[in-house]
Amino acid sequence: MTVWRRLCVSGRSAADAKLRHASTNLGIRSIATTCRAVVLPRFGGPEVLEVRHDVEIPDLKPRELLVRTRAVSINPLDTRMRSGYGRSIFEPLLPLILGRDISGEVAAIGASVRSFSVGEEVFGALHPTAVRGTYADYAILSEEELAAKPSSMTHVEASAIPFAALTAWRALKTTARIAKGQRVLVVGGGGAVGLAAIQLAVAAGCNVVTTCGSQSIDRSLAVGAEQAIDYTSEDLQLAIKGQFDAVLDTIGAPETERLGINFLKRGGHYMTLQGETAALADRYGLLAGIPAATSILLKKQIQYRYSHGIEYWWTYMRADSEGLDEIRRLSEAGKLKIPVDKTFPITQVRDAHTAKDKRLVPGKVVLEVD
Repeated sequence: MTVWRRLCVSGRSAADAKLRHASTNLGIRSIATTCRAVVLPRFGGPEVLEVRHDVEIPDLKPRELLVRTRAVSINPLDTRMRSGYGRSIFEPLLPLILGRDISGEVAAIGASVRSFSVGEEVFGALHPTAVRGTYADYAILSEEELAAKPSSMTHVEASAIPFAALTAWRALKTTARIAKGQRVLVVGGGGAVGLAAIQLAVAAGCNVVTTCGSQSIDRSLAVGAEQAIDYTSEDLQLAIKGQFDAVLDTIGAPETERLGINFLKRGGHYMTLQGETAALADRYGLLAGIPAATSILLKKQIQYRYSHGIEYWWTYMRADSEGLDEIRRLSEAGKLKIPVDKTFPITQVRDAHTAKDKRLVPGKVVLEVD
């Protein structure tokens, strides 16, 4: 048995991959050794991103898959990492490949992979701390980070979903354990995570209220929110009625935290995407920053548990095969979709990042990989 099984896709350009045939005492393997990728050699603006044609492809571990990339979406984490967010973790590991979302085809599978086969269309997302991302012709993901691509969607449409939806899934389904008939407040429903949260909560039978900008009102209502409140023109304290079982705060500002906490029922869950772990680690270093963040989180959890009777969480995306499979089923059924506002070829990645930095494109931006 080979250590892992790999298929090198034929008909690629020289920039796409180089081939090496190797024989070992365990078997014969055909290996794509290098490929094109967008590399981050140093932190900075979009101009630091480099398209390189000779980036090494590591060997697959037993439960990993090599995915031929067709489309990757740009997440806020990508632009923040490019600018230096998470520096304490990532700076010693430069150069990096950015990117978390992916849609493409399985090009090779590790020896222990049983859920997928070569040639199958898949979509998925890497963990936030992954060093080798998806801005490349070939990406490596573990078995639990992938699911079959919804057949009703294009690669562009599918690539916009996994990271945002898994972030919302972890908050609402894993942490808050929302159930039919509950009320959910999504603060910042116009972004990808907010839109995914609305749809996941609606699919679970919850009643959803969201706050968003005026340009996102119609989109939020169209995906199932029963009320969408324009935070730029309305008094949220007056416009939001009743109390909620769960609040997902995608903004994480002090005022949105106060708002969310005060609208929760006793026993409810407040979850923010803006945890302080990475920021404190960047400021004080890993050895001091992570304990400081842990202390702050514990202090807030104890404080709000006693003062309001609620649970307080910093929430992050994590790989969840059960969640991703449910996200696939909802997407296939037309119950979960993240609209894509603009696409760029991966060779124009600097322009794509500039568009996000300058907010020239309010919604999802996707890089297409030819």
